[in-house]
Amino acid sequence: MPKWISVTLIVFILILVLLLVIPKIAKVLFIKNAQEKASLLLKESNSENTKKIEKADIKNLPYPVQNWLIHSKVIGKEQIRTVRLKQGGRMRTRKDGTWMPVKAEQYFTTDKPGFVWIADVKMAPFIQLSGRDTYLDGKGKMNIKLLSLFPVVDAKGPEMDSSTMMRYLAEMMWFPSAALSPYIKWEEVNKNAAKATIEYKGLSVSGVFFFNENGDILRFSGKRYRDINGKYILSDWGGVNKEFKEFKGIRIPSKSDVTWFEDHEDFKWFECEIKDVEYNKHTLY
Repeated sequence: MPKWISVTLIVFILILVLLLVIPKIAKVLFIKNAQEKASLLLKESNSENTKKIEKADIKNLPYPVQNWLIHSKVIGKEQIRTVRLKQGGRMRTRKDGTWMPVKAEQYFTTDKPGFVWIADVKMAPFIQLSGRDTYLDGKGKMNIKLLSLFPVVDAKGPEMDSSTMMRYLAEMMWFPSAALSPYIKWEEVNKNAAKATIEYKGLSVSGVFFFNENGDILRFSGKRYRDINGKYILSDWGGVNKEFKEFKGIRIPSKSDVTWFEDHEDFKWFECEIKDVEYNKHTLY
């Protein structure tokens, strides 16, 4: 074999190895950084004086919220301080876009509202997106990187603070006793709907939860900032719950469609399934 062919082959193999190895290393570092944030969030949570929820604790809440908390079986159980959960599902970035498989872990605290979401999105064979969405100390930030290397989204600022706060409010349905938190206020809309307002660190957002007669949350809607052609536009956003399941004795929505509600045709962009939930665990998976 001519020498130049051998050299070319060696160079090709080295490049191929680098293309395979570097993204793997970058993914490990990306996940490690996100897990460090999640670990710190959990460690800072106040786990002392955790009490059991009693019926007297919910008596001043609107009827549909009381009905939900009773039906979700949080009465008699410890107040939820921390949450860790695993998600599966698929998402897309456009109405006509390809659906991409998603696996994610998410960590929440309730004494101070906060979360860290760590996602892996498979775009195509050997091509993935690493995502991190955080709401920490009243501030929101989203990072998405192609192959864990190349920034696709690096968003922060007032709009992200509001958007991540809205996300926390909507996802409270996965840890129902957070409805009793002092930073959340409730107003009855009717016997099957209630408006929740979360106020924290000088910012507040509101959304409406819609329930069935049994107390399951069927739908949530609120105003959330959406990036449209490089500009943040306050838009109708929320989720529709399709299935419910008990995790650790607490009934929550297990399958949900996350949607931008539009005049002509809603944009369902994330189909989410809860695979596992654990409460009051102060460590990572």
